[in-house]
Amino acid sequence: MRDSLLTPWPGEPALIGLRLDGSVVSEVFRHGPTGERRSWASVSKTVASIQFALALEGDAELNSTPAGPEGSTLAHLLSHASGLGFEEGAPMSPVGTKRVYSNIGIDCAVLAMNPQTDWEREIFQPLEISATLEGRPSAGVVGSCEDLAKLACEWLLPELMTSVNRDRVRQVFLPELNGVVPGYGRFSPCWWGLGVEVKGEKQHWMGDWPATSFGHFGQSGSFLLVNVEEGIALVATSNVDFGPWATEFFGTVTSALREEMLHG
Repeated sequence: MRDSLLTPWPGEPALIGLRLDGSVVSEVFRHGPTGERRSWASVSKTVASIQFALALEGDAELNSTPAGPEGSTLAHLLSHASGLGFEEGAPMSPVGTKRVYSNIGIDCAVLAMNPQTDWEREIFQPLEISATLEGRPSAGVVGSCEDLAKLACEWLLPELMTSVNRDRVRQVFLPELNGVVPGYGRFSPCWWGLGVEVKGEKQHWMGDWPATSFGHFGQSGSFLLVNVEEGIALVATSNVDFGPWATEFFGTVTSALREEMLHG
């Protein structure tokens, strides 16, 4: 059944479904070349979110640290609320007035947190992840679907982060803001946490997952999707870039596989 569900996905997708049972994360299913290294693209931003959660351990008010345009903080940068545009350039809107998706904003946040950040040493190695950062923090991680599943395990059952700070970064920042999700259009409101998108009432790639679900998808066709309350996570990598096929298809596949993880 899963094979027929995934038929519309071009190329060779790799997916892993996870479920938290008590204090153990179990693998519900896997599909495709899950050990093949691929670009995570913007799913890399979820690593920046973990970096921020770890930094909160030593500074509970880190989210209010000034960074980016005048009046902006780390929280504004990580939630795409700083006013910065997609890439380099002058701010496109005043700070805290709308959700403007920004790669450069995430890069600025990572630099502001620690100019010497080493994700491989500080995050990947402790989690036994073989992924590497081979470009900018907002989109430069390369790793396997198995690596991405280990990252999802950290979101479901934190070992490096505390569960308190995990929950702080997945909490919606400025929930009233409207904005655009690339590939899916404008949403009012457009919920975002600190480095991760929060579903809210959006009808898009997260399908019928609950409003508290969070994660990210990438231009490479990858995604990470987690719901802590239901104790499930779904990760995917692809060798075909995100495009119109994914806009139509991701919501269908995430909905169907959620049911399998919950009841399969």
